[in-house]
Amino acid sequence: MRAWGHNASLLIKTAVGCALFGIGFNLFLEPNGLNAGGISGLAMLFVHLTKIGTVGTLTAIINIPLFALAGIKIGKRFFLASLIGMLFSSVFLDLFAIIPVPATEPLMGALYGGACCGLGLGCVFTTGGSTGGSDIVVRLIKKNRPNMPIGTISTCFDLFVAVMTGITFADFARTLYSGVAIFVCGRVIDAVVYRFDYSRVVLIISKYYDEIAATIGNELSRGVTFLHGEGYYSAQQTKVILTAVKRQQLAELKELVVRVDPSSFIIVQEAHQVLGDGFVRYSKDSL
Repeated sequence: MRAWGHNASLLIKTAVGCALFGIGFNLFLEPNGLNAGGISGLAMLFVHLTKIGTVGTLTAIINIPLFALAGIKIGKRFFLASLIGMLFSSVFLDLFAIIPVPATEPLMGALYGGACCGLGLGCVFTTGGSTGGSDIVVRLIKKNRPNMPIGTISTCFDLFVAVMTGITFADFARTLYSGVAIFVCGRVIDAVVYRFDYSRVVLIISKYYDEIAATIGNELSRGVTFLHGEGYYSAQQTKVILTAVKRQQLAELKELVVRVDPSSFIIVQEAHQVLGDGFVRYSKDSL
């Protein structure tokens, strides 16, 4: 029962993400001759040149060989999840094409279209799937370059499509506007995909390190590591507290540290994808 509910949640999330992508593409990007890259962007250019077919249909056709590659290189689960995402995205791309298009300036279209498409793609990526097309290529690159954010990879891959957009429409301004859309899309993807992983790594310097460490463990249920330090002027040996907390625990952490030692020195740093007990477990398929 729990597995069924989880799968239903992923299916709904995929559908919502694909719908957002379709809205961003049809209402803001395509009317201005812009795109956010990927196979759908290439399909748009092909339809514009040949007047044959629709963006959704052509996207589905181009995806066939890419899905064959995904099934071999990435695995069954990603293949099935991406197949569902591709079907949803193809349907929504054609379905939302009939919606009356609001008049927008190219820059506004690039900003809102890029944000909407990025939000949709990010939702799909967090389910462990994709919308097919260039997303499959991006995941393959991510598999070989695990330290690169997925939004950054997608942005680099889509710059080629932005250049082709300017060439197809014989208007370099469209390349520039498409570049804006691609940049915004990539940043929003990263924000959606990594939003839950952002935590805080905190260094605390205090002569009451034992008491502070015990308080962190008891009140926040977070682990503590002692780093050995030495004061530059005093040459006095001390222990520096290192701990990682969820973002929402940061204020409480600072309050309890200051409560123990008002003169303590606290250094807060952002971190994402903190792996381990109390955070998330490592997975070779993680983004």
